[in-house]
This record gives sequence, structure tokens and C-alpha cells, in this order.
Amino acid sequence: MSLPDCPPCDRSLWSLSDDVIYLNHGSFGPTPRSVFAAREAWSQRLASQPMDFFLRQMEPALDAAIARLGQLIDANPRDLVFVDNATVAMNAVAESFPLSPGDEVLLNDHEYGSVRRIWQRVCDRQQARVVCATIPVPLATVDDVLEPLFAAVTPKTRLIVISHVTSPTAIVFPVEALCARAQELGIPVCIDGPHAIAMREVSLKSMQPAFYCASLHKWLSAPLGTGFLYVDRRWQHKLTPPVLSWGKSLTGRPARWQDEWNWLGTRDPAGFLAVPAAIEFLESISMQTFRDYGHQLARQARQRIEALCGTQSLVPDDAQWYGNMITVPLPEGPSLRSSPNSWDPWTQQLWEKFRIEIPVVDWHGRRHIRVSCHLYTTTAEIDLLLEALQHLLHAG
Repeated sequence: MSLPDCPPCDRSLWSLSDDVIYLNHGSFGPTPRSVFAAREAWSQRLASQPMDFFLRQMEPALDAAIARLGQLIDANPRDLVFVDNATVAMNAVAESFPLSPGDEVLLNDHEYGSVRRIWQRVCDRQQARVVCATIPVPLATVDDVLEPLFAAVTPKTRLIVISHVTSPTAIVFPVEALCARAQELGIPVCIDGPHAIAMREVSLKSMQPAFYCASLHKWLSAPLGTGFLYVDRRWQHKLTPPVLSWGKSLTGRPARWQDEWNWLGTRDPAGFLAVPAAIEFLESISMQTFRDYGHQLARQARQRIEALCGTQSLVPDDAQWYGNMITVPLPEGPSLRSSPNSWDPWTQQLWEKFRIEIPVVDWHGRRHIRVSCHLYTTTAEIDLLLEALQHLLHAG
């Protein structure tokens, strides 16, 4: 597929500043104007009659919104609940998951830093242990992921926690194959999936994890503060919400496990209720067009950065392994090292000198640049990124 001369949709559909080249949708996705307007409309509806909204309108509206999300990710809406983001969802799973002294929770070295902290805290408290499997790169086959991971499984392994699409390395992990093998061993799987929603075709009915945690403000471009938690029915009765409130339906309908989550005291649910507008926005352009365009642009960025830096990406040049986001190693050298406790100097310089928002991340002591491409990203912006990188390389 060749890239079109211009993006599939106009940048003006977002509220992005004209003076920024935004290549970090994978961290903080800007909200399209139409989705922001939908959120504001829901907030206005709440403000016009709060009593009526909370007691009569909110639950049916949340049900409709979660059902629309369920269609997108092929999940029964009775197994889904809205939460603020994937971090809230992962904390809820960790705080509820039964662990005893000596038990093990298996992660790997590509996982998001906050996920590792969440499980380390819980394991420390329960006298359990976090085991971190090393998945070497570059990868070539599915077994390159599965074999080192399952080699770290022991009789004490109680849960596998893994990303669908990794944050630091931008790799699409083979979670369907992983879940199938884990089920054969009787080990539940918790998937951290904020980068997968919209970027990948997701079927939770086929995947069948125990838990799936996700944010919707990334590739789906839903409002900030929107995410979801999927819980297999065998685990729903064991899960406790992060905030304890009334724990019952406000409309008086028969009890559901989501009741504990839908009413956490008084809050504005407008972001959740605008999620269908985000889905409709991408589907109006075509979800496949979004995926194809973003992947081809990320592929172009990958090839050009590799050529400029003389480095090799972590996965094969195949849509099976990466989508709209790619991570490429930068050259090694003492002058190019960054402190793990601060923003990388190149992240700062790319913004201050070139008005490019893009993360340079430290992974295993090696600096990498991660490029995110959405519908508004252009080949001209990738050109400017390459010019900026060339300048920094020569200056370094």
C-alpha cells in the first residue's frame, strides 16, 4: 500500500495547535472536535437536571455506551465496566487478585513501568513474588515471545500479566496464542491493552483472558479519563472496586457486578458516554483505513530512522508485529546516554528547537525513539522529524 498524497482526514478535525508536530498519540491522544462536543453535550445534560440524570438517565446511557464498546472489541457488555484508565483497571485487578506467601506473578521486561510497580507493591504486601521474564530482541517468530515467557512459569505461578502492545518497545505481542497456552496450564492472564484498542482488531471472546485493562484516550481518541476493565465471569464476584460507595443500581434494576463501579459517588460520566462518538468518528473514516495509513507511515519512519542511525528495529517489518507505532533504537555512545530519572534531553530538544512532541525512551540502558502515527500525521512531518534527528546526531 502506498501512502496517499494527504492524510485520510483533515487535521482541523482535532484541536491540535498549528505550531506542533504531534508524534505521541500513543501516550496522550488528542480528542477530535466532534468527540469533545459529544462529551460537552453530556455534561450540559447533566448540569441541566442532575437529579433526573443520575437517578434515571445515567445507567441506561452507560449501558448503551458499554454495549457500543462491546461491539468494537467483541465482548459481552455484561463483562465490561468503564474506568478512568488502564492504570485504575490494573490496580483494581491487583488489589483483588488472591495471592498467598510464596505465590508468583509473571511479567516480562517489556512491561510498562507503572504496571510493574502495581504488582510489586501487592506482592510485597502478600509476601508473594514478581517474576520478570526476559524476552530478547530482535524477535522473529511467535515462539520468540512464548518460549522465554513460559520457561519462567513454575508451579507457583498464579497469574501472567502481559501487554497486548508494549509501551516502551511498541511490539504487538501474540496474546491470543499466549492465552491459549496459559489456559492449557490453568493460569489466568491479565492483559494490559491500552495501545491495542482501535490500533488492532480485538476479540475478547476469542482471546478469553481473565482480565483486560485498557485506556480509550489513546488510539481510539476518546476523551481523556476514559478506559475499561473486562472481567471473565469466573472472576467478577472476586473483584472489588477501588472506591466503595452504595454498590447498587440507582434505577432499582436487578443487581449486577458493574453497580459497584458505575456509582463511585458524584462524578461526571460524560467522557464514558462520549466513547460511542469516538468509535463513530473512526468508523466514519474507516477503521481499516486508519490502521493501514498509520502502519504505512510508521513503516516509512522506521525505515528512514534505521538508515539514518544505522540501527535495527526490534521486530520484523510486518504488520503482525507493529501497528501505528514503532520504536527504533538510537545509536549507542556515551554522549547519547540519558538519565533514567529525567526526561531524555532529545525529547526536550526536539520540542524546544523543532516543536516536535515525541518520546525518547530508555529501555535496558539503550535509548530508543517511539513514533506514533494517527490520521492527521503527514509524510512532511516525518520528513521534519528526520531532519531534526540528523541535526541532533551531528550536534551530539
